[in-house]
Amino acid sequence: LLPTKVEAFTGQRVVAVSAGARHSLALTADGAVWSWGAGADGCLGHGDQQRQSLPTKVEALAAQRVIAVSAGCNHNLAITADGAVWSWGSGLFGQLGHGDQPSQLLPKKVEGLAGQRAIAVSAGSAHNLALTADGAVWSWGEGEFGQLGHGDEQSQPLPKNIEGLAVQCVVAVSAGARHSLAIIADGSVWSWGFGGLGQLGHGDQQIQLLPKKIEAFAGQRVVAVSAGGGHSLAITADGAVWSWGYGASGNLGHGD
Repeated sequence: LLPTKVEAFTGQRVVAVSAGARHSLALTADGAVWSWGAGADGCLGHGDQQRQSLPTKVEALAAQRVIAVSAGCNHNLAITADGAVWSWGSGLFGQLGHGDQPSQLLPKKVEGLAGQRAIAVSAGSAHNLALTADGAVWSWGEGEFGQLGHGDEQSQPLPKNIEGLAVQCVVAVSAGARHSLAIIADGSVWSWGFGGLGQLGHGDQQIQLLPKKIEAFAGQRVVAVSAGGGHSLAITADGAVWSWGYGASGNLGHGD
């Protein structure tokens, strides 16, 4: 019930963490990835579906230097130092980006991004966003609510460039359960996907099939965003936190 140090990391320097639905990832300074929790569909990356109650190094990535990780509901993404993206776990909606739907018990390189240099990834419930060094955004996986940003509600088993952001230089992305957020170099925020809980920030509850600027942030410079299950958060350059979307559990922080 209280924060407790994970003693298994004694002697390691952890530089990043990511929490999935029922599993966790940690990245250590030596570029190694560690996972623990539920192992269904191979989401821990150890070649099996066993539960791990202690952090265990993902040996399949031992020859790689990983620089970023993101845990989705039941799948994961990692970026290696060469800019390649790797995925593992459930592939039910094509969220692994390999052109098919089988689960992957071990990390596998996403060949659909070959030739691109990924600098950030975000795993949502069953869809993903990848930001490449040229400021482009790629998406794949479940698309039922337009969360891929391609103007339709089709799922994509392979990474596809979001043309609606092609004239923008994107600097950060975040994938939620069924919606997506992006920050543009000018500090504006764009959102798309399922908006039934107001999590897109456009003042309505409509689905947005294409990225759309959140006009409520006019005059603000946003520096970080995070898309949750049905709500969203942003930090502006003055250090303020903004929230919108589903608030029935008090998750917006407004006292109601």
